[in-house]
Amino acid sequence: MSGFSDIDGLIAPRSVAIIGASDDVTRIGGRPIAAMLKAGYKGRILPVNPKRDMVQGLPCYASVQDLPEVPDAALIAVPAKLVPGTIEALGRMGCRAATLFSAGFAEVGAEGLAAQHVLEELAKQHGMRLLGPNTLGVYNVDIGYYGTFSSSLDTGFPKSGNVGIASQSGAFGAHLGALARDRGIGCSVLITTGNESDITVADAIGWMAQSDTIDVICTYMEAVNDAPALLAALDAARAAGKPVLALKSGRSAVGARAAASHTASLTGDAVVADAVLTDHGAIMLRDPESMMDIAYAASKKVFPKQHSFGVITVSGGAGIVASDEAERVGLPMPAMPDAAQEALRAVLPYASPANPLDCTAQALNDPSLLEKFTRAALEDGGYGAVMCFLTYVAGSRAMSQVILDAIAPLRAEYPDRIIAFCALGDPEVLQHYDDAGILVFNDPCRAVRALDAVLRLGQSMQNRVTADLPAVTPVTLPASNPDEATAKTILAKAGIMAAPEQAVTDADQAVNAAEGFGYPVVMKILSPDILHKSDIGAVKLNLQDADAVRAAYAGIMAAVGEHAPKASVTGMLVAKQLSGGVECLMGINRDPTFGPIAVFGLGGIFVELLNDVAVRACPFGVDTAREMILSIRSAAILQGARGTQPSDIDALAQMLSKLSIFAAGAGEGLTSIDLNPVLAMPEGQGAYALDAVIEIAQEGAADGH
Repeated sequence: MSGFSDIDGLIAPRSVAIIGASDDVTRIGGRPIAAMLKAGYKGRILPVNPKRDMVQGLPCYASVQDLPEVPDAALIAVPAKLVPGTIEALGRMGCRAATLFSAGFAEVGAEGLAAQHVLEELAKQHGMRLLGPNTLGVYNVDIGYYGTFSSSLDTGFPKSGNVGIASQSGAFGAHLGALARDRGIGCSVLITTGNESDITVADAIGWMAQSDTIDVICTYMEAVNDAPALLAALDAARAAGKPVLALKSGRSAVGARAAASHTASLTGDAVVADAVLTDHGAIMLRDPESMMDIAYAASKKVFPKQHSFGVITVSGGAGIVASDEAERVGLPMPAMPDAAQEALRAVLPYASPANPLDCTAQALNDPSLLEKFTRAALEDGGYGAVMCFLTYVAGSRAMSQVILDAIAPLRAEYPDRIIAFCALGDPEVLQHYDDAGILVFNDPCRAVRALDAVLRLGQSMQNRVTADLPAVTPVTLPASNPDEATAKTILAKAGIMAAPEQAVTDADQAVNAAEGFGYPVVMKILSPDILHKSDIGAVKLNLQDADAVRAAYAGIMAAVGEHAPKASVTGMLVAKQLSGGVECLMGINRDPTFGPIAVFGLGGIFVELLNDVAVRACPFGVDTAREMILSIRSAAILQGARGTQPSDIDALAQMLSKLSIFAAGAGEGLTSIDLNPVLAMPEGQGAYALDAVIEIAQEGAADGH
């Protein structure tokens, strides 16, 4: 990927040519000109249309070749068949950035995709960056540049500010921009990437990460077309201390199909995308409302170190609602210190000053109470964020100035903390609070969720440490799927240990192996063609003596003959039966977007019914593996819940990390690995893979690079 800054000309051009310019302000070729004229664009507008001498009061040029100067950027609004010639003409004269409004390319099928590839090659020949095709364009409020035909501008222009939006969807990106405007959020830059023939949402995020004016980045993605570039952009934003709020669609089967047809791209698994993007600092969201609430709060650039929350209320009910939501999202609400509670009771004997701090309706008669309780929450409670539930009282013109005079000084005294109001009323009145740095929400639950997100951001910024990735060496895989014994031998070379076991080819060898290990033992078929051995009776447990081993051997062979007669059988596996541990699963799946992905969970219903798993992109170290293990909801079972012996989490973490390193080294030749179960023995006794399945990509053996 090219450097993020090399799309400056696209976003902040000093001059722009509109190819297919129109005098009709409702048409695609007319809307951008009308918007820029109305907004006072500081650059030069150069309309191109062979049928007109003037467009919207501006001199119009018959062709690209007739332009009086080389434009920094071009907006192309001509039929698809004319786009290649237009790009060629612009490239020849030295234009280095073009926005392609034109549709009819990759989003319509194979023929359109081929036509899009032609555009890409033409642009590369001339060193030109392309936005689109099939894009709604870009705007930059600070310079009045509207390289977009969005009808959202008909309802009002966006407000200048420190929020940027990067969206693959044009209409939805413009919708987010309009939501931001209506929420009073300053959003200076919108970039919609369309088909992403060249410039991707990663480029847009990366540009915003380096921008001097953007502090909060909102992004909408339907697909990830360049995973390394996207992760690099997220890393750049995190390094710059800029939150990235991400909406990733295509989560449902219907949504995934719609996304594929919309962006001409394939969407990866949503769980994987969430995990990988979160690992690189993105805040993954499900709805635009949450995105706008968090963007609003984060735009104030106050990220407290304390992940704790205090509520000041004139209504006991509102305090309970806020407390319930805080508990649901995991936002701590510790009680006020005893001494502070006593001091507040001395001021207002019938108050409830624990947390929530209920100063009752008396605060409406005596606003100084609001100041005293809020000050106590900040000073004595030490909360990272304090929300005052004042409802319509704060929105009344009669009370607003008194309330503002009481609370605004606290905003200055505690600049590293958040003060928020939950209030309704006259928007002009509420804006005064916002201007004073006091956040304003109309819903206590939405406020809690947004404040929790910003407080978590403060924690992550404070504790930001980039984990060192472990060294990876190439792994040579077999040409076809190995049987279980061979799979375990391969993994053992990577340090992933199995229970004591031996491959045998007859019943006598099985008995000898069993007596060498000591009873009880487990026996199972060895075949690369039989993945689910227990389903056909090809696994026998708790074999206590030689007779049981011989009977098991015969029974397994008979079951295979009946249920899988064409399977290739390489022998039988005899293993020492371990007991006393907790069954887990570990696995690797190659994601088409993000590469090898590690999965960890507990066995049984925890995975099958509760989907309680953690996922992470490979490779990663032991510390990350431990975090992954402890992140599952059922981790308490491994930690010794209800008096049980803790499992050997260190051994699990070592195994999981080694598995991730092996998968990274195996490259594209590896499709999946399934270690199920892995037995986590009691603390200090290790972890063992009791079953192993390695699936090789159809292309055969591959060296990982």
